[in-house]
Amino acid sequence: MANSQLLSIGAVCRATGLSARTVRYYEELGLLPGVRRREGARRVYGEDELERLHFIQRLKTLGLSLAEIGELNAVYAIDGSTGAMLERLDELLDRHLTGLAQRIEELGSLRDDIQKYRDHVGARADALVQEGSE
Repeated sequence: MANSQLLSIGAVCRATGLSARTVRYYEELGLLPGVRRREGARRVYGEDELERLHFIQRLKTLGLSLAEIGELNAVYAIDGSTGAMLERLDELLDRHLTGLAQRIEELGSLRDDIQKYRDHVGARADALVQEGSE
């Protein structure tokens, strides 16, 4: 897409898979600053906004909240530094990775508990069937 080419919200939604409501919500939260408007206050989006929306989608897929994504925007806006933003992103991802490892461990323990209880229930059911056949 050429830098001068501007897209309607419909075109942005088709390109990202997001709804128009979501795109407007991201703008309201400040995650999509600098959206331009044409006559009649119609929003138009450039390549920067499209890239930012893809970045937001990727961060959400990785488990970051909209508040955390907003924090990254603030770090970038205050420091004007991609380096500072990337450093904070690394910290957030590390925290999420640690939380994910803990959750995986908890789920493994839950799986084991369910299997033990299922074995117990199966043994009780077998005992009842044997009692009934005697």
